Order: sequence, then structure tokens, then C-alpha cells
Amino acid sequence: MECLFCKIAAGEIPAQRLYEDDLAIAFQDVNPQAPVHFLVIPRKHIATLHDLDEQADKSLAGHLLLVAQRLARQLGCDKGFRVVINSDALAGQTVFHLHLHVLGQRPLYWPPG
Repeated sequence: MECLFCKIAAGEIPAQRLYEDDLAIAFQDVNPQAPVHFLVIPRKHIATLHDLDEQADKSLAGHLLLVAQRLARQLGCDKGFRVVINSDALAGQTVFHLHLHVLGQRPLYWPPG
């Protein structure tokens, strides 16, 4: 059975898409935690950050970060933004398809609340 984000990538579940290419898709988070909050996912199913293959996925990992950067700029996060990857349940991952949360346009503190 495909995961939620695989279904979004396949167009089976609607999402407010911001970007897509042959490697990645970016879409608005359905429960935003900041004025700008979107997700960047690979089209390829990779469950967690632990599951990235150092050789096969090296360029994909860089591509996901560059998509996050480009969209953050386009959405007005020129004064700063945060990129978060939760890897596994203990870290708060609830959808087991690698995804980057990109948040901006509000003060973000460390550690998060």
C-alpha cells in the first residue's frame, strides 16, 4: 500500500502544489505552524532520512534542499527560514516518506517549543 505522500506525488490525493519536477514535489502543509510552511518530498519513496542511500541518493538530497531554498526565497523568507527533517517516530515523524518542513515569516526559536 502506498503512503500518503506517494499518493500526493501520484496525483491521487490533492495538495496545494508549489513546485514539481521529475525528482521532487513541494506543497503547502495542511496544518501550518508558520505563515510560510510547506513540505518538499522526493517522488521516490524513501521512508526516513536513515533510508537515504549515500551513493544513489546524494544528488537527490541536495536537490531537495535547493528546492526548499528556491521556494523560501519566492515566498518572501528573505530574512530567514527553517528546514526541519523529522527522522523516525521518536523525532516526531508521522508520515514515513522523507520530507522537509520549510517554515518562515515568523520568529523561530531554538530549541523549538
